[in-house]
Amino acid sequence: MPLPPSVPRDELHLRRIELTGYRRHDGLYDIEARMVDTKNSEIRLLDGRRLPAGDALHDMSVRMVVDEALTVIDIMASTDASPFGICVEATDTLQTMKGFKIAHGWSQVVRERLSGRKGCTHLTELLGPLATVAFQTLSQVRLAKPAAVDAKGRPLKIDTCYAYASDREVVQRLWPAHYDETDARARGRKDAMPPSNE
Repeated sequence: MPLPPSVPRDELHLRRIELTGYRRHDGLYDIEARMVDTKNSEIRLLDGRRLPAGDALHDMSVRMVVDEALTVIDIMASTDASPFGICVEATDTLQTMKGFKIAHGWSQVVRERLSGRKGCTHLTELLGPLATVAFQTLSQVRLAKPAAVDAKGRPLKIDTCYAYASDREVVQRLWPAHYDETDARARGRKDAMPPSNE
């Protein structure tokens, strides 16, 4: 269901982010992102330049090359529009992500290596959605393999998001031995309670 209509309004800023996953002919995968920011009226940049309406304030792209294990084999970026000329120098900072695996803890590694003065805010922001698109790009590869499990044999996917909660129907269907019926009953009773007046 789409969002409900809003009150009359004027657009001030538009950000377009496009992400695509590719299977390369060498057995690796390219995961690409492009972000473009535009304004619908002319603005003056801090360096004195005027940016006409519709021209890109930011136009930045990232390509991450990963293998089937989601290890970053290579990463590159380009900045074709930015508010400051020096911004193009930040593209090389992404090299610090080479060798890391897209897995639990990815966001923390990104913050440690690229936050603040260490990297470009906008290029760094793209690494989150790039990671999720990498997962989606390799979904068929991952689904063809047995689910990763912990030392007790419990699938690692359980409790990683709302749908994969141990007391929800997805877990009940995929991994019935790990379905938490007690939590499901408790949640059912809680959901049935009338809202509090406090």
